[in-house]
Amino acid sequence: MTATGIGSLRHRLQIESPTLADDGAGGSQRVWTVVDTVWGAIRPLQGRERVVSDKLAASVTHEIEIRHRTDLTSRMRFVLGQRVFFVRSFFDPGERRARLVCKCEERDL
Repeated sequence: MTATGIGSLRHRLQIESPTLADDGAGGSQRVWTVVDTVWGAIRPLQGRERVVSDKLAASVTHEIEIRHRTDLTSRMRFVLGQRVFFVRSFFDPGERRARLVCKCEERDL
């Protein structure tokens, strides 16, 4: 994915990071905390369906391009309204520290 200019980053995405919070019963649960809100470009790549626990589950892979940042990890996710994109990997095209291209998976929750 190659963004042609700043206008291609047209989606307002929240970056969320997982943290463990006390569940009040002696255990913990994962909660998502907003790290930042960024502009990004989203391009769908591939869709698939599979059976999970006798239910049909769909997933779509995407490339999400954002401005370069150093704090992104593969444990984070992007959120756009009700849509959730889990980061699987990312790279710096051209290694110029200008942009990051993230390979993400959008799943039914």
